[in-house]
Amino acid sequence: MSDYQLALQQLVDSALPTGAFAHSFGFETYVDAGVVFDEGSFGVWLAAFVGQQLTYSDGLAIRFLYEGAEVGELDELLSASLLPRQVREASLKMGGRLLEIGTEVFPSPELALYRDLVTTGRAAGHQPLAFAVVARSLGVPFPEALAAYLFATVTSLTQNAVRAIPLGQNAGQRLLRGGADGVAAAVERIPHLAPDDFGALSPGLEISQMRHERQRARMFMS
Repeated sequence: MSDYQLALQQLVDSALPTGAFAHSFGFETYVDAGVVFDEGSFGVWLAAFVGQQLTYSDGLAIRFLYEGAEVGELDELLSASLLPRQVREASLKMGGRLLEIGTEVFPSPELALYRDLVTTGRAAGHQPLAFAVVARSLGVPFPEALAAYLFATVTSLTQNAVRAIPLGQNAGQRLLRGGADGVAAAVERIPHLAPDDFGALSPGLEISQMRHERQRARMFMS
């Protein structure tokens, strides 16, 4: 077993207290509108989210950091590209928690540098970058780190959908199996994307995330 494998499992475990349980990243808007209402309709939304937002935003940010881009520049790029306020705030809330946890559990000079940028106001502290800094410092190869991050996000969103729609536990497991195929496709696609592809998201996803802010009743923060 490689030295990093158990640490990576802890880093992506759903029990890691980053607050992912409080965020729907816009699918609750579709639930409220009656567009997402069962296993199949949520699966369609999840495939779109993985193939768009996770691929062209979080996934590319992780790749660029692994390729040596400055974390401060990537942080600024993410802040500018995450147009829906709640999604931007979700990334910062979970990123802040990951920076705090990582400093205690997975300390490294790279993580200390990023946290210093955040605490001094020179960076915002986004979740995918915090994850990538920790994973790279642990020696996790890029493909494994990327797949683990994407699938952890799929897992948390599916768990939230099981509660919100609601869905049965077996339906959740079927969705995870289908989501794994989407993650594998994204891991194959992301290394071949160009820098200009960053932020090329579906307007429908972003509009739903913006509308969530004014939704009359909701379970989630985003």
